Amino acid sequence: MMAEVRPAERVLFSPACERNKGPILAVLQDWLPPQARVLEIGSGSGQHASYFCQQRAGLLWQTSERPEALADLQAQLETVDPASLAPHSQLPAAIPLEVTCSEQWPRTIVDAVFSANTCHILPAAALPALCAGSARVLRPGGLLLLYGPFHDGGVHTAPSNAAFDDHLRSLDPAMGVRDALELQEQARGLGLEPMADVAMPAHNRLLVLERRP
Repeated sequence: MMAEVRPAERVLFSPACERNKGPILAVLQDWLPPQARVLEIGSGSGQHASYFCQQRAGLLWQTSERPEALADLQAQLETVDPASLAPHSQLPAAIPLEVTCSEQWPRTIVDAVFSANTCHILPAAALPALCAGSARVLRPGGLLLLYGPFHDGGVHTAPSNAAFDDHLRSLDPAMGVRDALELQEQARGLGLEPMADVAMPAHNRLLVLERRP
């Protein structure tokens, strides 16, 4: 997840996270089981993690980041007052996780894997690794939850998403808004069944996939 550094405060801050954290939590409330254990991929500024743990009781939210970004994320998490967390919620130390490195995926089993605004940053070739790694750590019936902009077979949901896609590819040809239909088909082949495609504000979507028994 992309985040900016505010020079005066020397902390990570993502305006996108601040705008979308409420709508995302509203969807998570419908899908996560009580006392859910969640692994977040690409936690960025940690804003989602801290907000969700402050709002939902009994949540264990494991953050992660690429090794080179881990220290900044952990420093941000350490600014969160434990007393601000909802009852019995936990926000452990962040772990290093490069999705294409199978050895870095944790060995623990979780109820859900969540990732926001990472699919269009990761190379398309890394998305099967994201799905495969998630399938390994999810319990049967566990959920992979992917938030961000997606298109369907090249048809964008809004002109702004098409412009965003062009912008990403101008920065790096490996980036770009991903095809939800293709991603769901890849996931199905790796043991994850598409369950829902939830429309979100600002022409984003939240894809819900379930690990088959």
